[in-house]
Amino acid sequence: MPGHEVAGVVEAVGSDVTYLQPGDHVIGCLSVFCGACQQCTGGRTVLCENTEVKMVPGQSRRLSWKGGEVMHQFLNLSAFAEQMVVHENALVKIDRDIPLDRATLVGCGVITGVGAVINTARVPAGSTVAVIGCGGVGLSAVNGAALAGASRIIALDTLPEKLELAKVMGATDTVLVGNDDPVQAVKDLTNGGVEYSFEALGLKKTAEQAFAMLRPGGTATIVGMVPFGQKIELHGFDFLRERKIQGSSMGSNHFRTDMPRLLTMWQQGRLKLDHLISSTLKLQEINDGFTRLKGGHVVRQLIAF
Repeated sequence: MPGHEVAGVVEAVGSDVTYLQPGDHVIGCLSVFCGACQQCTGGRTVLCENTEVKMVPGQSRRLSWKGGEVMHQFLNLSAFAEQMVVHENALVKIDRDIPLDRATLVGCGVITGVGAVINTARVPAGSTVAVIGCGGVGLSAVNGAALAGASRIIALDTLPEKLELAKVMGATDTVLVGNDDPVQAVKDLTNGGVEYSFEALGLKKTAEQAFAMLRPGGTATIVGMVPFGQKIELHGFDFLRERKIQGSSMGSNHFRTDMPRLLTMWQQGRLKLDHLISSTLKLQEINDGFTRLKGGHVVRQLIAF
C-alpha cells in the first residue's frame, strides 16, 4: 500500500462508530469529510472545510511514540504502518472478494485520474482528449477517457515505456516528448487542438501546454500538484475563444459511491488496475522503492504487510 493509498481490514472501532464493524474490508481515502459543512451539504465532500475531521498538517493527535511524544499523521492516514487510527469518514467499505492490492490503487491515483475526466471535466462520448504525464494518475486519466467514450486519446510522456502502457490503458495516439513542440504535435494530430486536456505532472510548463493545446471552446484540467506559490502564464486572447482552465481535487470524487463503482468496472474488465502495479515491496525495502520512484520508471509500488 502506498503512503497515502491504503486498503486493509478493520480490527476495532470506537463506541460512536456506526458505519464500520471489525472485519470490514476498506479503502482509506484522503477525502475525509464531516458531512455537515457547507461544502459537504452542497454535495462537494472532497472539498470539506471542517478541520476537526480533515486535519491540517501537524494537527493530528491520534498517535504517539512510546515516550508520549506526538506522532504526526501524514494526510490523516499514514499508511506506512501495519496499523492505523483514522476517522470513519476516511474509509469506504468494499466487497471482501476484492483483492486489497487492487483496491488500494483506487484510494488516490485511480480515483484522481478517472474522476478528473468523468466528474470534473465531464468528458462526453466522442470527444478528443490529451493527457500530459503517464504516471499512475495520468494513466488513470487515459483509462477514464476510454471509459467516457472519447474518440481520440493522446498520451504524452518523456518515457517510451510509459507510452506503451498508455496504449494498454486506452490511448489511441502517443507523443514522445523530446526536442519537438508537444503542443504542435497534438494540434497536428487533431487538426487544431483537443477539446479536453489533462495535466498530471504538476509543472508550470506542462500546465501552460495543457491550455495551449486546446481548440476553441476546449477545457484544460490541472490534476497535478503545482508547487505552492508557483504561477502559470496564459495568453489572455485565448480566453476570448472560450477556452477554459480548471483544477481538480481527488477527481471531484464522492468516494463512498465512486470507489465501489470503479471496482465493479475492474471486475468487468473495463477499468485497468493490474497494469499499474510495478512491484510489491516489504517495508524494509521502502528506501529502494523511493529511489526507483524518483527515476520515473515505475507506476505504483505496493508495500504488503
